[in-house]
Amino acid sequence: MILTTRSATVLLVFQILLLFVLTIDSATIGGHDYCIIGAGPSGLQLGYYMEQAKRDYIIFERSNTSGNFYVQYPRHRKLISINKRHTGQTNKEFNMRHDWNSLLSHDDSLLLRHYSKEMFPHADVLLKYLKDYKEKLGIQVQFNTEISNIHTVKNESAPDGHLFYMNDQTGKEYICKTLIAATGMWKPNIPDVPGIEYTEGYEDVSLNPEEFEGQTVLVLGRGNAAFETADHIMGSTNLIHMVARSRVRLSWATHYVGDLRAINNGLLDTYQLKSLDGVLEAAINEVKIVKRNGKLFLDLNTEDEDEESLVYLDNFAMREPYDRIIRCLGFKFDMSIFGNDTGVIKKASGLRISKYPSIMHNYESTTTKGMFVAGTASHSLDHRKSAGGFIHGFRYTARALHHILESRYEGAIWPHKTYKSSELVNVLLKRMNEASGTYQMFSVLGDVVVFRDNRESFEYYEEFPINLLHEFTNVTGAEAGEVIAVVLQYGANFSGPGNDIFRTDRATGEPSEAHKSNFLHPVLYYYKDIPTANQMKTKKRTEILPRPHLMHHIVEDFLTMWDAPISHVLPLRRFIEDVLQVDIRHYYMDDCFRLSMLHSTVPSGCQPYLNGQGLSGTGLLIESAIKQGLLM
Repeated sequence: MILTTRSATVLLVFQILLLFVLTIDSATIGGHDYCIIGAGPSGLQLGYYMEQAKRDYIIFERSNTSGNFYVQYPRHRKLISINKRHTGQTNKEFNMRHDWNSLLSHDDSLLLRHYSKEMFPHADVLLKYLKDYKEKLGIQVQFNTEISNIHTVKNESAPDGHLFYMNDQTGKEYICKTLIAATGMWKPNIPDVPGIEYTEGYEDVSLNPEEFEGQTVLVLGRGNAAFETADHIMGSTNLIHMVARSRVRLSWATHYVGDLRAINNGLLDTYQLKSLDGVLEAAINEVKIVKRNGKLFLDLNTEDEDEESLVYLDNFAMREPYDRIIRCLGFKFDMSIFGNDTGVIKKASGLRISKYPSIMHNYESTTTKGMFVAGTASHSLDHRKSAGGFIHGFRYTARALHHILESRYEGAIWPHKTYKSSELVNVLLKRMNEASGTYQMFSVLGDVVVFRDNRESFEYYEEFPINLLHEFTNVTGAEAGEVIAVVLQYGANFSGPGNDIFRTDRATGEPSEAHKSNFLHPVLYYYKDIPTANQMKTKKRTEILPRPHLMHHIVEDFLTMWDAPISHVLPLRRFIEDVLQVDIRHYYMDDCFRLSMLHSTVPSGCQPYLNGQGLSGTGLLIESAIKQGLLM
């Protein structure tokens, strides 16, 4: 077929336009490999690791500053995460066990102890720190970008079969292959209670104690925000009553950092010392708030609006009117950023964790592949168990998530080191006495020892999510069979509301009773084969991991230093020898010479001596040596 000049020109223009469209489409599909929503501590922590790995990522932040949550919260500006600047140790990893505000990086200047000397710093200090962290480390943040309408669009070339589309406040569209929500928990939890509109929220209640002068106040809630608010105004009020569904949980009784901290619990003194203030339990959803003559009353939530049902309860604890009622009921995850019809994310199930998004132990959405959650919002996995809802916890889960993403999308094997099996005890002792990640994320992150070469060597994988142990190969990219999982954990009956945590028999120091340890201590689980998914699913609720082939508790220690030769090291060595079925002791040269002259084989600690051989020779020579008592 012969084309006219006009036709050829049109065809050429069409081909150029088609090529241009394909090029644009290719660039659009690429978009960003990773999009992180939120430039708070967890978003910055994840951004740091992506920046170090030179990945294609972007962090979207709706405000004009990193860590915007801390611009407003805590309202009274004192953090409750400790800033312990001195430990008596110079080991940086060990010191991070007691630094609850700093993020992880290679820059030693980016530690909060350089920003404040206070044990509980001012919130503005953390804002300055996060700003410096972002700028010094070159983390890519796009500020003033409020993301919404997150939804998926099918795309077979994408790693998870779809791409994530989203818009900002101007309508601009962004496309990403993998999405990480690091938005935190910032949306006030406002229950559906009649009359709740008469209350003031923690998010906007006055900070001026003089405004509460001579007033009677009811605080709804029982957490740190509620007590922080009460402590701030208690010198001005007539009295403060505090009500919530559950009883007060003190963090020093539960070992859970999210429970009431001592720095905020002044109201408990005035309550127990009969000074008008009081704390009581009641289901908030069973009452209604009624306003009469400028005062606020609590009444039973009945259908009859005219019935003053509490009139007949003449000893009802909250029968007197209140001048003000303050909501301090915590925060929840903002689901509104996701498209309503996409099912990208859903709420976690369960009364206590329904405010969190539903995710799996690899931090991925239970409904959408490629959608992950980092930071406080991932706390549903360890709620009331570990520190994953706080900086000193989620800085490590963010690192674990990064390793998961690297393995899944970049083909990188989980970072690890290889050692000879004779060094296993030394490696274990070093980790359990220094490691901060497994210390803070106890019972959640653990170290995994993978044996190689018929137990001649091992690979050491740090801070692995132990609830994924059955998926170790898929998660890390490394084959595994015979393993030891090293986990720090409390005893089954270590504490809790109502327990006497200061009882005289609260601790043990006997190595033979290490399994009775109540306080945090290392536990080693040896498996001849990786546990199966069914074993993980059917383990008892009180069990951290399924029943292993061998198990070893290292007895608790008052100093949390497991280095005592008799109480800690010797039992550990014997356990490892039981696993390896070899003597792993180290010997002096003269001992190796004696053993090589008396035996045909020598312990592993003498392998370098005489090439690991004992006395060898002809059958007659060996027989003669045995008769003379020279050879055993």
